[in-house]
Amino acid sequence: MFDKILIANRGEIALRVLRACRELGIQTVAVHSTADADAMHVKLADESVCIGPPAAKDSYLNIAAIVAACEITGAEAVHPGYGFLSENAKFAEILTEHSIKFIGPSAENIRTMGDKIEAKRTAKALGIPVVPGSEGGVSNLEDAKRVGKDIGYPVIIKATAGGGGRGMKVANNESELELAVSTAQSEAKAAFGNGEVYIEKYLQKPRHIEVQVLGDGQGSAVHLGERDCSLQRRHQKVWEEAHSPALNPEQRDAIGNRVAKAMANMSYEGVGTIEFLYEDGEFYFIEMNTRLQVEHPVTEMITGLDLVQEQIRVASGNKLNYKQSDIQFSGHAIECRINAENWQTFVPSPGKVDAVHFPGGLGVRIDSALYSGYRIPPYYDSLIGKLIVFGKTRTECLMRLRRSLSEFVIEGVDTTIPLFQRLLGEEDIINGHYDIHWLEKFLARTAQ
Repeated sequence: MFDKILIANRGEIALRVLRACRELGIQTVAVHSTADADAMHVKLADESVCIGPPAAKDSYLNIAAIVAACEITGAEAVHPGYGFLSENAKFAEILTEHSIKFIGPSAENIRTMGDKIEAKRTAKALGIPVVPGSEGGVSNLEDAKRVGKDIGYPVIIKATAGGGGRGMKVANNESELELAVSTAQSEAKAAFGNGEVYIEKYLQKPRHIEVQVLGDGQGSAVHLGERDCSLQRRHQKVWEEAHSPALNPEQRDAIGNRVAKAMANMSYEGVGTIEFLYEDGEFYFIEMNTRLQVEHPVTEMITGLDLVQEQIRVASGNKLNYKQSDIQFSGHAIECRINAENWQTFVPSPGKVDAVHFPGGLGVRIDSALYSGYRIPPYYDSLIGKLIVFGKTRTECLMRLRRSLSEFVIEGVDTTIPLFQRLLGEEDIINGHYDIHWLEKFLARTAQ
């Protein structure tokens, strides 16, 4: 086991990793920008190092500064959290060159699954079902028209290096295709420095279902069930739950076992998430995230496993000490992402937090680095906390969520708490009848 781990992140995930390390008896190093000098993870870590000014490119994305912080403090490993450098193959390689362990998969696995086209090819070769579409990138309109004709409209154009909904456009017919392709290429080039796009069949009313996997890098892997992440705005997840209201145990086992086998064949190390669109009983691979997910707590709630500690254990060279049959699922869990935003306009709301009161009680978990008097900086993602609730049944879970939201107080900034209170009054949400388009339609209705 490691003696000291550097946490290359900020906010609630940095605090989450710090707590896991503390429970394993591992010392922690917090890195921070000048804007985060008063952050909770900085206050609680054994050591802290300032790595640059507020801009992420000069601090949390500054590989040289993070490596230097490791060398100064003697950190043996780096936990990247999510976002920032968590899926950067070059970062993993540089750490290895400096004899520092990257807590995550190999650079090769990150690179393979980070390229959307290569990831799709790899998934197909491993026996994972994929969405019909182009075999690779499309470089001109004629290629795009050929693919559209083969798979049928509507189609969706996506950036090969993309994520978060950028470089993504829908064409309902051939006449819309030219504008959709050119717009997607321009957005992809601006956002990722790579304008290559590919085309897939656009599913009409799919759910977004992802399977959590854990591998030891030594040929063993297990799945930890699925999460339903269908409630999204602009392809950004808002509400996640496990298990999905749409699946039965047989479907869960079938797709989970297929994914776990694929990850074992890849010698995948650490946690990862295989994301699917699900429609009419069929799963279609869309991407893999080779890191810890924002929504990992819902899986922890129904399995009893600490995914961060599992990451650390396998990174230190330990094999998985359990088999798939040892993984037991219990109850239901829901996570709401609490952002410092106006819930209707989604305009960010940085500033001073005048007061905070977190809900509590049986089955209630808060992952947040907020405290009264903290000033939310304007430079980073607006996620300020996650409310996770657990119940023996989905109905109990929803009732607990309603009660918890009524107790949740954050004063001084706008938050998305009122959005979730509204959602709990919707029959479709209560019954679990929603798809990836549901939330945007709901928001459009409430804005009228």
